[in-house]
Amino acid sequence: MAGPPKKRQKRDESKQEEGQMPQKKFYRQRAHANPFSDHDLTYPASPAAMDWSLHYPAFATTNPPSIPKNDPKTATPNHDAQNPIQQISKQVQVADIGCGFGGLLFALAPKMPSTLILGLEIRTSVTEFVQEKAKALRIQHASSGLYQNVSCIRANTMKFLPNFFAKGQLSKIFLCFPDPHFKARKHKARIVSATLNSEYAFVLAAGGRVYTITDVEDLHLWIAEHFEGHASFERVGEEELEGDECVETMRRETEEGKKVERNGGRKFVAVFRRLEDPPWP
Repeated sequence: MAGPPKKRQKRDESKQEEGQMPQKKFYRQRAHANPFSDHDLTYPASPAAMDWSLHYPAFATTNPPSIPKNDPKTATPNHDAQNPIQQISKQVQVADIGCGFGGLLFALAPKMPSTLILGLEIRTSVTEFVQEKAKALRIQHASSGLYQNVSCIRANTMKFLPNFFAKGQLSKIFLCFPDPHFKARKHKARIVSATLNSEYAFVLAAGGRVYTITDVEDLHLWIAEHFEGHASFERVGEEELEGDECVETMRRETEEGKKVERNGGRKFVAVFRRLEDPPWP
């Protein structure tokens, strides 16, 4: 006798009509993935090799004839001479690294309708959920054009961030409730380090910001220490943050943020500004 249907089969059966929102229960996956494992990822050789029009078709200079207009899942960064890379009218400017189920992405999208926002997530099922939700929201809001500016890709940013973004391309990076990796021998897997901060500095434009939030005070102190100790960053003062709606959105709209709120926990926020590079001697 055949066993119970697999999760993917249940997931497909739940998609009854176009524009229907995906059900999170069919996309559950363990909370964290090992960033040092071989995850069989597909990534571009360089930012110029990435076809963003497959993720943001509304911003494509010419719509690809064989790609569904509302489907951000069909992207592959492998192209050849017979399949030239489609151009888009804007560049991705905001990246949510480790975006989870996309709470921050979908909260920011209508607040920044002319800015391309990208979630990067290493977990396969969670990435698919965000992609399906983006597709559904685009269909539901077709008349207003909302959510055409948000997408998600499966990526390991600890290894391949510069493969997706050119120098100075981004204006904002979000690091929301990253894995704290409590054990000292696991600290090398933290998403903030001297090496990774240099990569964030590379892809951020001068004046760009890194937004961080965690409910673990030890990790918050680690983040502050490593960014403040990096020559390319300075911490943004509390008074300056009062007028930044991204901070309040980050506090309230992520899945982890809502969980911390329900449990009465604390949230530790720190924002860092990308400094201008010094002139060459």
